[in-house]
Amino acid sequence: MKRQISTWKFLKKCFEENIPVMLLYVLESRGSSPGRQGFFMAVNANKEMEGSIGGGIMEHKFVEMAKDKLQAAGHKPQVRKQIHDKSAGKNQSGMICSGEQTILLYIVQENDSLYIEKLISSLEQNKNGTLHLSPGGIVFDDTLPTKDFEFNIKSEEEWSYSEKTGYKNHLYIVGGGHCALAFSKIMSMMDFYIHLFEDRKQLNTVEKNNYVHEKTVIKDYSELSNLIPSGENNYVVVMTFGYRTDDIAVRALINKNIKYFGLLGSKKKIEKIFNDYKNEGIDEEVLKKIHSPIGIQIKSQTPEEIAVSIAAEIIKVKNE
Repeated sequence: MKRQISTWKFLKKCFEENIPVMLLYVLESRGSSPGRQGFFMAVNANKEMEGSIGGGIMEHKFVEMAKDKLQAAGHKPQVRKQIHDKSAGKNQSGMICSGEQTILLYIVQENDSLYIEKLISSLEQNKNGTLHLSPGGIVFDDTLPTKDFEFNIKSEEEWSYSEKTGYKNHLYIVGGGHCALAFSKIMSMMDFYIHLFEDRKQLNTVEKNNYVHEKTVIKDYSELSNLIPSGENNYVVVMTFGYRTDDIAVRALINKNIKYFGLLGSKKKIEKIFNDYKNEGIDEEVLKKIHSPIGIQIKSQTPEEIAVSIAAEIIKVKNE
């Protein structure tokens, strides 16, 4: 998110200083393309740049193309498909990873500036909205789209792109100990709005945790049933300090429809808690949705190693 804000601020600065600047935006991506849908960057007439559309030879080629077009008069928005396969008849990117991208080249205009300012303000306040791109330029509003991304094209002169701006995913960390601190640090670099819940007041590791967006001290983890909503972009990791509090948290959330539900704990503790649930008649299909043992199995030992393993599993689930 910080990179996105930096790129939009770079565009705003260029416009304020009357420096021509081009927006390069990945409108669509398929297969193993290096820059995914929604990646974007800006290049100005002073050959300064911010952001990325995926790197490598493809990005280099587009940066050079942008520099050339900024020197030419009357450039119209251009949508270019890039195929990462040297056997392709046309639109070869020079890469061989077999995917493809559709990339917009657009010189920012005066009537875009107000929308860019509104978008920056929305992102800085961690709000969601909708970015619209079309041959007519850049538009932003604070409505919420039904899809994270949507791209429709009939021709280079007739196309539309919309994207949900702001954080698309929400991560709820239950428990604020050492593992939560390390985990928060890693996940703060991802596209997640992070909520932290703890039932112990003035806990040192919670006070030191400056990586999350929200911290909430609650009286009892049973309150989570009202604090954490269901949602296909919601991820939950339970890592409290003991069996009893883990159990309370899991029971509060077990019937939620969420993308990822993970429970941290020793093998013995997990077996005990799951056997108790089975004996109570909790459906095994419900229990199968809980990732436990949590994380990619890399024999993690330190809080940092545990954090890496959990982050890797969440990324795998998110991108499936």
